[in-house]
Amino acid sequence: MTRIDTKFADLKAEGKSAFVSFIMAGDPDYDKCLDIVRGLPAAGVDVIELGMPFTDPMADGPAIQLAGQRALEAGMTVDRTLQMVRDFREGDNTTPIVLMGYYNPIYNKGVDTFLVEAKEAGVDGLIVVDLPPEEDTELCIPAQAAGINFIRLTTPTTDEKRLPTALQNSSGFIYYVSVNGTTGAASADASVVAPEVARIKASTDLPVCVGFGINTPETAEAIAGIADGAVVGTAIVKQIADEKSAADVLAFVKTLADGAHRG
Repeated sequence: MTRIDTKFADLKAEGKSAFVSFIMAGDPDYDKCLDIVRGLPAAGVDVIELGMPFTDPMADGPAIQLAGQRALEAGMTVDRTLQMVRDFREGDNTTPIVLMGYYNPIYNKGVDTFLVEAKEAGVDGLIVVDLPPEEDTELCIPAQAAGINFIRLTTPTTDEKRLPTALQNSSGFIYYVSVNGTTGAASADASVVAPEVARIKASTDLPVCVGFGINTPETAEAIAGIADGAVVGTAIVKQIADEKSAADVLAFVKTLADGAHRG
């Protein structure tokens, strides 16, 4: 079992849903980002998604695109992202970390080298948004062989014909994108999302977490009430963009985590 598997099993035993937070690695700079990431577990975060900055983030909305640009301008790379995981692991060996990003930087580094270093650093899962199931031999299957979960995205347009393909070889959890479009584009509606989550859960034993469009404690609570977890990224990234202190960012994250844990 990975740390992700263990975390969801523990939460299920407690009757709680997960709170998953997204932070762009290196935004606005390495040191401040590391301070925030280190503080996430105490703020109530169950799973940390760490974004790998990329020059062409096609699935991301403006806020996360800008976060990636700030990180790249501050000198963030795949290697420094892995170093951030190592630095985090010095003080926390239990909180799951998922790297989220695009295939190009991984391909350029070399899949085998990346997976060896990611596992050694303490990475538990990958979300690679531009690799469809048809390309599982590229990264998904090698990642799982290395002991790293490969987490798949499903969307409102993933119909009954496509769903089995999307679920194959997935592990860790399923990330349901609650709205069509890029991150931060709209608000999630639990009444609309609930039947979609139920449809996915009927086809898999994996936990289903819902992301995109969750930006308040109330929305986090509503979504967590109908899913196994709520994922928040854009709302947190905007706090960093507003140059809030690490303490202020973490205080905001805690309000979201508290909402999700009430769900």
